[in-house]
Amino acid sequence: MSFRIMQHFITPLVSSCFVFAVSFSSNAQQSTLEISAAVDEYRSERESELIQDFIDLLSLPNDSASLEDMNANVDLITEMLESRGIETQVLSAGRAPYIYGEIITPGATETLLLYAHFDGQPVQEENWTYPPFTPTLVDAPLPEGQPIVLSSVAGNFDPEWRLYARSAGDDKMPVIAIIHTLDALRANGIELSVNLKLLFDGEEERGSPTLGQVIDDNPRLFDADLLLFCDGPMHQSRRAQLVFGVRGSGTVDITTYGATRPLHSGHYGNWAPNPIMRLSYLLTSMRDEQGRILVDGYYDNVATLSEAERSAINAMPDTSAGLQDELSVHTPEGAGVRLEELVTLPAINARGIVAGGVGVQGRNIILPSATVSLNLRMVPNQQPSRLRELIEAHVESEGFYIVHEDPTEEELRNNEKVAKLDWRGTGNAGLRTPMDSPIAQKLVSIMQELTPDLILTPSMGGTLPLNAFDERTDTPIIVLPLANHDNNQHGRNENIRLQNIWDAMSVYGVVLAQFGNR
Repeated sequence: MSFRIMQHFITPLVSSCFVFAVSFSSNAQQSTLEISAAVDEYRSERESELIQDFIDLLSLPNDSASLEDMNANVDLITEMLESRGIETQVLSAGRAPYIYGEIITPGATETLLLYAHFDGQPVQEENWTYPPFTPTLVDAPLPEGQPIVLSSVAGNFDPEWRLYARSAGDDKMPVIAIIHTLDALRANGIELSVNLKLLFDGEEERGSPTLGQVIDDNPRLFDADLLLFCDGPMHQSRRAQLVFGVRGSGTVDITTYGATRPLHSGHYGNWAPNPIMRLSYLLTSMRDEQGRILVDGYYDNVATLSEAERSAINAMPDTSAGLQDELSVHTPEGAGVRLEELVTLPAINARGIVAGGVGVQGRNIILPSATVSLNLRMVPNQQPSRLRELIEAHVESEGFYIVHEDPTEEELRNNEKVAKLDWRGTGNAGLRTPMDSPIAQKLVSIMQELTPDLILTPSMGGTLPLNAFDERTDTPIIVLPLANHDNNQHGRNENIRLQNIWDAMSVYGVVLAQFGNR
């Protein structure tokens, strides 16, 4: 089957309540492939318009730390919606904005809630080949690809071309895709089969810290039969994918200490405690070379895989060899366990170390302190508060006196080893939706008609702000990954492959037209 109909999913960015007040003909007799073909034909005739809309949105900086930038994004998105007769509403709980919308479909008995986000990670512009907020169309992945002038394109765009910009892959594409999908359905007289709710998050990359309050302040807005969470990279094989769970995430920064001022390494080496070495020994006591966590009790409550989940993993294509070649990795961690199973387990990863300089910045000194930032990936049944207790007990067992603020000189004098643990928020737990639930199986059956080799994934490795919904509603949650797996999300040269946009429109058109009729 062509990749054009077999991957990608779209995410909503929308706002407020409106009725889809267009007279549609019934689509009860239309097949999944007929609906997909209608959406595809509509899109193929308007690719320049779609890409220009996307470029306009990607041109706006979107670090949620800047409310001015985020409000500019809201203005453009609401303008796109309102120009199509969609009334918009902005929700806020004191930080970055959210955009909410509804389409009420006469006669529909089921409601889908679609989620996406329009904020992005901060950028280091000097590391990008092209400026991150000057979207650049390129004819192949970088570094080989060459830029294309949009006005020079005659006819259809090559589906393998890529658009480079911050948030191209994570996660503005669904905004454009959902808007143009609704246009395509309307133009073809294809009615929605569900009531549609849309929530677009303006602070996901900051952990969606006010999402829970937004839901609490507007509880009835989020009643739904299914939440489709549209974010994350698709499978490395480029096959379509549904994901039924995510890992949770937490962060702790650990600082170890030596003398209270820098010391010459020649004069004081072998005598002055070296905080970099102390930190290194502590880290190697927490996990082994295969990534297995050595903290006592850390695996006690880990949810085991069900038979259905293990069967789904075994049925997935094994991309290990290709990934090793692509990424120049000789031996992965995990002791031979495949990636799809490893991401159902907890992990402790060092995401950064601050400890002196190297190269031309290196100095012959023993520093007063060294700090590591640890990312904790959690799985269902693990509670952040319990993991904090276990990690602190482990650090103490390694002989450290624990503080949570900068230690005093008295504390340093009176304790052989001191470690400051700075817990960056409370973290959130992982979750998984049963793959064999009736609502999940309905979505699976629709997707398999469109993409027979659909991949079912028990859990993805990344973290999404699902707990705010999970803790407040009984709505099942399924993730629809959107972007090409090599989209460089969060990093330099983030990009989206054009075929992923086309596929997103096809998938969303089919789901919106068919889900309520099954």
